[in-house]
Amino acid sequence: MVFCPECETNLDVDEEEVEEGEVISCPECGTDFEVVTTSPLELKAVEAGYEEDDDDETEESEDGDYS
Repeated sequence: MVFCPECETNLDVDEEEVEEGEVISCPECGTDFEVVTTSPLELKAVEAGYEEDDDDETEESEDGDYS
């Protein structure tokens, strides 16, 4: 059983089905947590403005053009 570090609500997370880097949200307080390690399961609060990495993002080149 995994509890929210902020409000101690049961997060109902299956420790065997989460991956490192995955973001989990607490249904009670709404805080987002990133999975730091899976064994043992360790969560870290996600900072404001954080966006999950997306390998398909288009990156801006130095001259401002999108490629």
